[in-house]
Amino acid sequence: MTQPPDYSNDPVRMRRAQIARAASLAQRIGYLLFAIAVVIFFVGFFSGFTGGIVTAVVVLMAIGSALLAPAIVAGYAVKAAERDDRENGR
Repeated sequence: MTQPPDYSNDPVRMRRAQIARAASLAQRIGYLLFAIAVVIFFVGFFSGFTGGIVTAVVVLMAIGSALLAPAIVAGYAVKAAERDDRENGR
């Protein structure tokens, strides 16, 4: 079994790893907020929409979108940079 290379002395790869962890966390939180918004939406659908329920759904969707959009882009950017490094032997 081969071990992954040690990049502890490469500041660029260390920064990429930090960005990848932050993007992963933001994606998890964003999708969790979407899931909560869906649950609240169905609660409102079956019990009647009130102003509070509508506000909660809209706010959760807005915050989730604000987290997800840059997190998804950053995640793909890190993966592309790592793939480029592997393909070019860096």
